[in-house]
Amino acid sequence: MTSFTPLTSFAGGMLIGLAAVLLMAFHGRIFGATGILSGLMRGGNMRDWSLRAALLAGMVLAPGLVLLGTGNWPALEVPVSMTAIIGGGLLVGIGVSYGGGCTSGHGVCGNARFSRRSITATLSFMATAFLTVYVTRHLIGG
Repeated sequence: MTSFTPLTSFAGGMLIGLAAVLLMAFHGRIFGATGILSGLMRGGNMRDWSLRAALLAGMVLAPGLVLLGTGNWPALEVPVSMTAIIGGGLLVGIGVSYGGGCTSGHGVCGNARFSRRSITATLSFMATAFLTVYVTRHLIGG
């Protein structure tokens, strides 16, 4: 069973939205996490690389800010094996390649721009997520 935390989820969603708006407003860039990571690994001009590195550092170091602010690390529950995590990561990487972006790029930024491609991608990954949860929880019994 997973825990539903509406206030924490709302706050996290607001911060992601704010980050996406600020990135677009100040840099004219779409906030897609996998695009940021792949561009960082590709290299390129120093200004672009520095922006990507700063965004990734913020994502990695954010739990430390929670620790400083609350005195506790954020709760993290991973109810699957490391093999499942690695397999899921590989599947996400393949999906991102074929889908032309990730959930943050399509779901947050693309839908906000009324991109048909992003709306289609979001409907696709949401339907797949619903189906996966149904199969694993009700048919397989996980």
